[in-house]
Order: sequence, then structure tokens, then C-alpha cells
Amino acid sequence: MYRFHDRKVDTNLFMQLQDLTTVLSGKPNFAFEYSFGSFIDIIDDKVTASRMWDTAKEEYKEAGFKSDVYLRTIGSLKYSHIPSMKSYLENVREASLTKFASQLFALLEDIRLEEEIKKERPGTKKVFTIRKCYLKHKFENELNSHVTRGLALDELLCLIYLLLQSDSPEPSFPRYTEAQLEQLEKMKPLLYSVFEARTTDDITRISEQIVFRLDGYYQDTIYEYFIFPIGHVQDMEKNTLFDELTRTDELKNDDKEEVDEDKNEVMEEQFSSWHRENQNSDRKQTFLQFELEVGTKTNIMGGGARETEDADQAMGTIQGASGQSKNKDYSELESLDKQEATKGKNGEFEFGEENKDAVKHIKEANPPTTEEIQTYKEYVLDIDPYKRKLANTIKKTIEHKKNAPRRDLIIGRLSKKLLPVVLDESPRVFYKKNQESKEFDAAFTLLVDCSASMQGKMEETKRGIVLFHEVLKQFKIPHSIVGFWEDAMEVTENYQPNYFHVIHSYNDSFYQNNGAKIMQLEPEEDNRDGYSIRVITKELEARREKNKFLLVFSDGEPAASGYDQNGIVDTHLAVSEARKKGLEVIGMFLSDGEIDESEDLTMKNIYGKERLMVPSVSELPEHFAPLIKKLLLKTI
Repeated sequence: MYRFHDRKVDTNLFMQLQDLTTVLSGKPNFAFEYSFGSFIDIIDDKVTASRMWDTAKEEYKEAGFKSDVYLRTIGSLKYSHIPSMKSYLENVREASLTKFASQLFALLEDIRLEEEIKKERPGTKKVFTIRKCYLKHKFENELNSHVTRGLALDELLCLIYLLLQSDSPEPSFPRYTEAQLEQLEKMKPLLYSVFEARTTDDITRISEQIVFRLDGYYQDTIYEYFIFPIGHVQDMEKNTLFDELTRTDELKNDDKEEVDEDKNEVMEEQFSSWHRENQNSDRKQTFLQFELEVGTKTNIMGGGARETEDADQAMGTIQGASGQSKNKDYSELESLDKQEATKGKNGEFEFGEENKDAVKHIKEANPPTTEEIQTYKEYVLDIDPYKRKLANTIKKTIEHKKNAPRRDLIIGRLSKKLLPVVLDESPRVFYKKNQESKEFDAAFTLLVDCSASMQGKMEETKRGIVLFHEVLKQFKIPHSIVGFWEDAMEVTENYQPNYFHVIHSYNDSFYQNNGAKIMQLEPEEDNRDGYSIRVITKELEARREKNKFLLVFSDGEPAASGYDQNGIVDTHLAVSEARKKGLEVIGMFLSDGEIDESEDLTMKNIYGKERLMVPSVSELPEHFAPLIKKLLLKTI
């Protein structure tokens, strides 16, 4: 695993933001992403929140991300006027301050949109108050920095923000240069008119006047705090993004059916399919709806009727109606989990959208060499004390379960303690001895991260794997051991090869001479954990055993081609999906020294409480043994 950055993803917060994006936009396929700046893009079906909030304290971070989503999915989607924005971008191209022009418009338009959002949804006021508090503090600090460095237009942008968001009509600023303060004074009438703006067109007029007033006197801004709020805006044709989403193109042909009106019989009586759950009184009721791109204009839609067919009711059930149910309302539960599950059932993105280009390759282990067999024997000797202690504990537990009488039964041998006959209405005074204990009804898979970052850790990791194999083999528990990695050298635009090195399969895990294959695990390339977990989950899910365990050896966050930003979230989803299918998934972090807080947070975000943090790989057997014991005792 290569670490491209130190950003950690809070998976619970990410899921909330994804759900907000889905519900507020009304588009189930809209994806939420963290990005440089906040924007909405209906061409690429995504909404982004600014990475700026990553550095904020926890009390500001959540509100910051949520306010970005509100501004884009409620504000820009409904209240921004596309033609005005396109015209503005075209006009400011003539100026030399393009970055400043984009930031200024985004800032002023967001102020207008915020008021619209708070009117429509008063519950958002608290989030925007927190957003404002954080940004005021941030821009005060940035102002000091720009004054020191002599970045005039960056300083002026900070002054504009602080002026507009001040709680007093004559705010004071911590630091400033006289030239920028004089310029701000000249612009005050224009800037204050923002609070009277009702449309995007009003905002563009204000922004244009400011940009052209400053053009020629300033160099463009160095820093970018805001970006243009709509992606691919030049490709839009309608007035708003909402219009774009609901746009239906004209028919490709303009044919009309020739009808003899004298021979045309039309029955004016209306028939409808209705029941109380699909009543939708504010719009016309339709039983079937189709989007027609190519066809002939006819008068059938006016009042004609057709015979029903067997498929009508099924299609009506699938299509549904958009009316609100009078019973329980699940309309806002279109979570990311549900979307992924739906796609999987349809065969699309079976292993998650982030892994649509991933391809599975199976690599079978070779017969062990003499050297591998000898090394394996040495490792078996090293872990033998842990194995024996573990085996003895489990054997004693099994024996106790076999010999301990089961008491308080309805039938069986009569107990000497008969007091319950007098005291209880339904006395249980029988017992049975020598009840056979259940055998181990379990299957295990050990998934081993074979990314390049395992260099220097793999040899010690093998000792833990040997312990795992030897204990399960002794108790005849089927298990598989699989190494996984993505070959970065073979990755192309639509092809991401992922290799699964099968050391042991369920069928050969008991064979005496196969243990030495473990020695063939080696560090390779990248690691696409979410994809690998889903592949193994599918195999483990097919097993008949009652208890199924997936253990994942890893040394940190996932990293692969196009996977660095969303890898943690995708892996968290893969783990959640596996647990919903009845598998117990445990993540085991292998460190080469003291575990820092960020590493623990990463594993927590992926695996939750079910994680084992090993400070040193050399200590793996002593940490791993209690875990195996705990899992095995669960199955007895």
C-alpha cells in the first residue's frame, strides 16, 4: 500500500453526505465526492464538497461539508440561472482576472443561495451559522498572511468576504493595507446590493462591474478558496439544472399519422387503475409511462384506448407512482448501501462502482520447494508454544461441553432437587448427561495484503499465517489463505488486473504437505481492498457452514489506480455488505512500530470495533492466538 496523502476518510460522515446528495438532488445515481472546491455536475452525475473542511475542527467539519451539499443540491440545482452564468463566463474572459472573477461570483451567489435555502428549509440555519463562524476566522487569518506577502487581490477578496459576513455595518479588520481598504470603500455600495439580489442575473451584474473595475490594476489571485459552482455549465441548454435533469428531447422525426376523422371512434369515458396507496391528486394519473424518442405523432393519446395485456400489471408494479404513501415513508432512505446492492443484483458494478474496471486473476500456488518446506518447519517450531496452548484450551472447552449435564429440562433423568415442583407452575426438574458437543461448524478465509508496503513485514506475517493454518488444520476446520494485490504496471484506462494468490483452498487445507506454500507469499504492487473483500465474500458466502469468518491482514489504507480518494469508503462498504450477508469480518493491522492515531482511525473507519491492532509484526502470534481462540469458541 502506497500512501499518496495523509487524508483520512470518516466513512460514517461520507455515508451521510452521500445520502443527503441522493435525497436532496432527487437523483439516485448522483455520487458524492470530496474535491478541490464545491460544485455540482449533472453531466458526470456528482456533487462535491471542498477539501478545505478537512483541516477544520470536528465541530466545524461536518457542518462545512453539509453546507456545501445544501448549497449545490438545493441552491444551485433549483435557484441558479444557467444562461446568466454562461453569459458571465463569456464576458469575464476579456478580463485578466479570471480566477478572481470565478471566486467572486461563487462567493456572492452562495450568499444569495444560502438565504433561499434557509427560507425553504429552516432546519439548515444552524449548519450555515457554523459555516459562517469558521470561514470568518479562516479569512481573518488568511488576510494577515496576504498582507505580509503583498498579495493585493487575495487580500481584497478576504476583505470582501469579511465585510459581507460582518455582524456590524462598519466592521474592523485585524490587518489591512490602506490601498485595499480604500478600494473596498469604493465598492461598498455594489457589494451591499448583494443582499437585495433576487436572481443569478443580479449577482452576475454585480460581479462583472467589480471585475472590470479592478481589471488592469491588479494581478489575478494566487489562492483559490471557491470554484465555479456548476461543472460543464457551457454544455447546459435549459435555464436551470433542474430543467436539465427533467429535460426530454424532441422526437427525432416529425411524422404524423393520417387519420380519417369520420371513421375515427373515440370513447371519451375515462378508466383508471387506482388504489389508496398510489393516489396522486396533484397530477394526471398514468398507468404506464414511456419516454418516446423515435415514433409517429398520433391522436391515440388524446382519448384512444387499447386493450390491456398480461404484462401491464407487472409493468405498473415496477414503474410505481410518485405520490406520497399515507403509511410509512421510506422516501429518504435511498442510501449508498441500497444503491450498491441494487446494482449488484442487476449485474452492473457487481463489486462496486469504484471497481468497475477491476478484473480478477487467479494465481495458483506452486508445489513447495525443499527450501520452503525447511523454512516452514522452522516457523512451525517457532509458533508451537502458542499452538499447543491454544489447542489445549479449546480441547478442554470441548470436553467440558461433552461431560457437563444439561439441567432444567422438561424430559430426561429426574433431578434430586425437586423444590421447583412445589414452587414453579411449569417445573423443569430433569437433566441429561454425556450430551455430545457440536462439532466446529465453521469456515475461515485469511486474506493477506500483498502490496509493496508489506516489504519488511511479510516474513513475520507468515508466522501468524502458519499459526492460523496449523490450529485450523488440527481441528479439521476448512479454511483458505489468499494473497491479493493489483498489478500497477499492467493497469490501463479500462483495465485494472487484480491477482488472488491461492495458497490454500477449502479443499486442500487439511493436507499435511501443503503448509509450506505459505512461504510463497511476497510483497507485490498496489492493494484494492474493497474489490478483494467482495470477491472473497462471494466465495465464502457459498459455503454451507453456519459460521463464516473473513480475516484481513493489512498494513494500512487501500491504494490503487483511481482508488486513493474513495478506497477507504469503498472498503468500508465491502465490509458492511459482507456482514449483512452473515459473515464476520475482522481487520488486522500490522505495524512496524508504535501505532499512531491516524492508523487506528483508518482501521476504525473501515472495520469498526472488529479490528486487531498489532504494534509490531514480530508480536503477531501472541496477538493472533487469542483472536483465533475467541472465534473458535464461538462455533462450539
